[in-house]
Amino acid sequence: MHRITTTGRVNLGHLFWLRCLAIIGQLLTIAFVQIFIGANLPLPAMLLVIALEVLFNALTWWRVSQQRPESNMELFGQIWVDLGALSALLFLSGGTSNPFVSLYLPSLAIAAAVLPWYLMAWLAAFAVACYAVLSFDSVPLNLDNPANLFEYYRAGMWVNFMVSVGLIAWFVARMSKALRLRDAALGDAQQRLLHDERAVALGVQAATVAHEIGTPLSTIAMLSEELRDAARTDPGLAPYSADLELLEQQMTLCTSALARLRSRASTTNRQLVDKWLESFAEQWRLRHPHVKFERLGTPPADVSLDDTVAVSQILTILLDNAARASRDHVTLSCALAARGDQIVFDVCDAGPGIPASLRGSLGAMPVDSTQGGHGVGLYLAFSAAARLRGSIELTDVSAARPRGTRAVLRLPIAARTISGASHPGAAPSNTEKQA
Repeated sequence: MHRITTTGRVNLGHLFWLRCLAIIGQLLTIAFVQIFIGANLPLPAMLLVIALEVLFNALTWWRVSQQRPESNMELFGQIWVDLGALSALLFLSGGTSNPFVSLYLPSLAIAAAVLPWYLMAWLAAFAVACYAVLSFDSVPLNLDNPANLFEYYRAGMWVNFMVSVGLIAWFVARMSKALRLRDAALGDAQQRLLHDERAVALGVQAATVAHEIGTPLSTIAMLSEELRDAARTDPGLAPYSADLELLEQQMTLCTSALARLRSRASTTNRQLVDKWLESFAEQWRLRHPHVKFERLGTPPADVSLDDTVAVSQILTILLDNAARASRDHVTLSCALAARGDQIVFDVCDAGPGIPASLRGSLGAMPVDSTQGGHGVGLYLAFSAAARLRGSIELTDVSAARPRGTRAVLRLPIAARTISGASHPGAAPSNTEKQA
């Protein structure tokens, strides 16, 4: 987006450098004609015009260094000054008989590339008026050898043609590149907007479903509690006491998830990673009591996350996918990145790995997986990680033996506590990997 907002500044910078080249070319041409061709030019007047150009270009450079965008009227004034300076130099060196009179055309081509049509029309009218005046009145060229005038004119026309082609090609090419970059940036922004709209739509659907299942969950919880009470006195229900207890635990997890969803919009969820991760891991174990789950390493004790609810949702999706792929081996580790400005969560499983056909689509859009899923969880996880200024990356656990999936989630840290002082964390880098 930065390129979109600075296109005007790119145009003004181009005009500055083009004027620098024009001033150098004018000085070289005057020196060559004066020394080698024997033309007697009004040097004081011509050098005064060039000096005014240099002064104006210095002001232009100062304007380029400012942080304010230019208006079309500023660009119009810049090109108008160029046409006026060219007209003054042509007036002092033969008018329309000067072979460089067609240098009006590159300036008008540049104006057509950067200005609205009505401002371009004013510049075209100004150029035509200047040409008309030069055709009637100008300081004639005074050559030591007038017999060679035609040869000099032909050589000047050739140089003028080359200069005009070079200027138009260079400037229009740069403008085309700027437009292509702007279009690419707009395309990226549209893709991000579409991606966000999909994520929002899925979030709305999830919130609707959560609202709808609240009442059935309450009914199930009440019946489960009644059955458990009955199991204490009914010998026929006694063998199911453990199952009923597990059912109550699962119902507690469901109701707590709904409670987090309701409180998400109005509360802040910054917590220390080590304390939050321990609680999160225990809750996830209750969700998958038959999965062999292991926490590796020790999480940093002095680091906070801004939104642990969102991070919990992301890790829950990653761990659920890992458990679905491999019940006998799921690991979770947490550590600081090497630079200390990010926290890295690593989820690994021993499943069959990610099919090559799905690697480019996972997380970018909902896709059907080989294990019966539809990829919605990963899609939401990637979207949530991007919103937290992080990312997810999916790879094989081992490059030598492509089996199992490693999901790495990288998030910026909210703060680090050192000697009782809290310091803001650096800007994040993002990478997540999923099973």
